[in-house]
Amino acid sequence: MTRSAQRGNSDERQRGLAAALAQVRGSSRTRAQASWSRVRIGFFLAVQAGVAAGLAWFLAHDVIGRANPFFAPVAAVITLAASVGARVRRAAELVLGVAIGIGIGDAIILLIGTGPWQIALVVMLAIVVATALGGGPSMVVQSASSAVLVATLTSATGVPWTRFIDALVGGAVGLTVMTVLLPLNPLTIVRHAAEPALRALADGLRTVAEALAERDEARILAVLDELRGAEAAFAGYAAAAAAAKENVAFAPVRWRTRGALAQYVDGANQVTYALRNIRVLIRRVLTALDDGESVPAVLPASIELLADAVDLLQHDWAKGIEPLAAREQALRAAAESGKAYGEGVGFSGGVIVAQVRTTVSDLLRATGVEYGEAPRMVRRAAGWHGRSRGGRRGRTRSP
Repeated sequence: MTRSAQRGNSDERQRGLAAALAQVRGSSRTRAQASWSRVRIGFFLAVQAGVAAGLAWFLAHDVIGRANPFFAPVAAVITLAASVGARVRRAAELVLGVAIGIGIGDAIILLIGTGPWQIALVVMLAIVVATALGGGPSMVVQSASSAVLVATLTSATGVPWTRFIDALVGGAVGLTVMTVLLPLNPLTIVRHAAEPALRALADGLRTVAEALAERDEARILAVLDELRGAEAAFAGYAAAAAAAKENVAFAPVRWRTRGALAQYVDGANQVTYALRNIRVLIRRVLTALDDGESVPAVLPASIELLADAVDLLQHDWAKGIEPLAAREQALRAAAESGKAYGEGVGFSGGVIVAQVRTTVSDLLRATGVEYGEAPRMVRRAAGWHGRSRGGRRGRTRSP
């Protein structure tokens, strides 16, 4: 091997090592940022729980006069810990579940004592009562577990309803701290829920664009599987958006976040629709490659532009600004896809163009464009403005 060849191999190894180190550093920074974000949210939850537990004890012990209101701080902490990111309805169910289990457990154990069959009876009654009141799974589980706690770890003394009242006091304090006194920032919660969904969408689109240009069916199929697995992230985003919308209504100190939060909340459904349309697009891409159809370069380019639009959407939402750049990039994707007809596409290629445009409409809606205006903007970008849906300029459909 010549010296020049050796130097070339050495330079290539060094470049590869540098790229690997850069990737490791980038991955480390990402993990560190994610860990710090979790610590911040966890610390604030710890503050919430501490304040709620102390306040619940104070109210039950010093204000109401209970000698040992054990279940007041317990109920407060359970309400906070089990309802992070949940809706207020679920948190209220947790409070009622704890109170029902404690009340039934106290009453039954006071009357018939403790033992295996008494525990079984207490649990059965707690579940029946919680179900009869229309409680969901959270309420039923908390009723049963609280009943077991009372029946096994505490002794029933005094009036049976005192600990039931302790639980109600603690639960009410937990709800108050969660929604009014020290509410978690709903914008932070929904942003962290939206980021993995949007990142999966953008990364999937970018990989599909590259693989389509290379006609690499295996990579495209892998993306389809990954996006199917991302359903949980999108469901988490939708749930966080619904919870954030409700929580901010109960927390005056968070009302200033309503503007930025509205973008995430209003766009949650549209991003989910985009995911579904992109999966249809990917399946049609696989069909086109399997059938040996020609793939004009503008098709992977338009899909790449869709990925850029999703990245810009995430960036603009995180900054709390109107996503004009994302809107513009999405319209560029629609315009680019339309060039495929001039270069020649088969049946599946035409479906891909249609799916790109449908996804663009979804992204436009996510940026705040009205329902009726989004398809008109897509048609204008594609040069179809003024055409009927049948495709002929100047002719309208019969009524």
